[in-house]
Amino acid sequence: MHSNQPIHCGFGTTQSCRRARCQLVAVAMRDAMRQVWAMNTSDSLASTPASLQDALLSVLTKAGSGTLSAPEIAHAIAPEGDWHGLLMPIRRAAVELAMAGRLVIYRKGKPADPTDFRGVYRLGLPRHD
Repeated sequence: MHSNQPIHCGFGTTQSCRRARCQLVAVAMRDAMRQVWAMNTSDSLASTPASLQDALLSVLTKAGSGTLSAPEIAHAIAPEGDWHGLLMPIRRAAVELAMAGRLVIYRKGKPADPTDFRGVYRLGLPRHD
């Protein structure tokens, strides 16, 4: 970036603003690729820490019988911190917990296969109807 050009934090159309957004995207992509690389180089399947699983279940318990999205759960776990960085670990924890029968992954309002779901999803505790 050139030091004589202002950086705008909004959705401006100046060249410097476009460069700043491109740099932010590049950093986010680099960090995501590092996470993928770390997952692929582990000796076994990456398991999530029990503390994250416990926190996820705690947030869902407080929500009651409803469902929550991954960003809602991440924000509840780390309201002041970098909750965006929790989205993939929450997804991994949700898959592990769903396979153990401790939570349900919903897609379009219906239970989804934890080993094969894409897109927007919500999480909830198993219903005992």
